[in-house]
Amino acid sequence: MDDLAADQPAVAMPVGSPVPGYFADPALVAFDGRYYVYPTTDGSDQWAATAFRAFSSGDLLDWEDHGVVLELGRDVTWAQRHAWAPAAAHRAGRYYLYFTARTDSIGVAVADSPLGPFRDLGRPLIEADRFEGRAIDPSVFTDDDGTAYLYWGNGTAHGVPLNEDMTSFDASRVASWTPTDFREAAHVHRRGDVYYLSWSVDDTRDENYRVLYATGPGPLGPWTDRGVLLEKAADRGILATGHHSVLNIPGTDEWVIAYHRFAIPGGDGFHRELAFDLLHHQADGSITRVVPASAPLCIPLQDG
Repeated sequence: MDDLAADQPAVAMPVGSPVPGYFADPALVAFDGRYYVYPTTDGSDQWAATAFRAFSSGDLLDWEDHGVVLELGRDVTWAQRHAWAPAAAHRAGRYYLYFTARTDSIGVAVADSPLGPFRDLGRPLIEADRFEGRAIDPSVFTDDDGTAYLYWGNGTAHGVPLNEDMTSFDASRVASWTPTDFREAAHVHRRGDVYYLSWSVDDTRDENYRVLYATGPGPLGPWTDRGVLLEKAADRGILATGHHSVLNIPGTDEWVIAYHRFAIPGGDGFHRELAFDLLHHQADGSITRVVPASAPLCIPLQDG
């Protein structure tokens, strides 16, 4: 199942990211007829960023920088630095930005617009050491019945249904597990009756940073390993492909995976850039292994 499909498009040499600059950990979503991506701001040693930016696009190719939408210290009083790995969700006219701060805690902020201003809870949603492993890398999946699930973790993966307010959950309902070689960045999406869990392996500073995946019958598993989803293409200078998000283009069966890689040229684990590629599901429930930068990606998004 891990072999590349024979009908894969001819691979292309990588070009610069459509989102210029050093960014990582992209949360790609579609709100109100437009794409939005919320990333980690990269380029500082030990990932010491203090704010989150938002970018929007009508086609995944041309991106508008909307600047800072949430700043630690200013908007988040309980944390001063290490603004990492955001996730975004929408419910009933409100927008929710989940984020890592202090290297070991997860917060959530709420706004009436995808561009903020976001208002923090005034405390972490998940405190350090509350659950096994580090509390980093939140992601959100909303199932067909409207239930939203929050996932997070480093070393151990956790998932839990969020309450209707999207800013709380019942701790007794938290499910915890350790996917194969799991490091971080657990992410769930659904196609038909199949749920897909994907996660990052190794260290983001290592060129072998990559994504594995599994399938299951529900948003919390149980999970069956399916192998590699995304990995480096060293022959084309594409290294450390990981910490991703998956988006279904509304109204279609087209899917996009957003992820980061070492910046080209000269990147490393602190100088990363965003990339976008198509995701191809197969009839047997598997996903064809992604070929990084296999083709230029431009998908206009229709309002409604």
